[in-house]
Amino acid sequence: MNLNLELLKLLPPIFNALDALIDDYGVYLYLVFVWLALAVIAWIFSGGLRKRMKESSPTVIPCIIVMPQPPTQSASPIIDIEAEQTWNDEDETTD
Repeated sequence: MNLNLELLKLLPPIFNALDALIDDYGVYLYLVFVWLALAVIAWIFSGGLRKRMKESSPTVIPCIIVMPQPPTQSASPIIDIEAEQTWNDEDETTD
């Protein structure tokens, strides 16, 4: 019981300090809270809450990995096979 009464005695000085703070700097506090609220809303719309809900998924960091190319082997020689063209032979024989 005594603990509750002591806490009630501490509340008026705290409320008086908060009232004085709001009287002196209320406009600035309002502006700070508005800008913070806009930032939080933008964060939520960009998917900030969805990313936090998926705690089991690993974090993916996109990066580009450039692997060195293995040395290329020299090209194998092309074997040229001459084929006989029989259709040209027939035209030449009729002359």
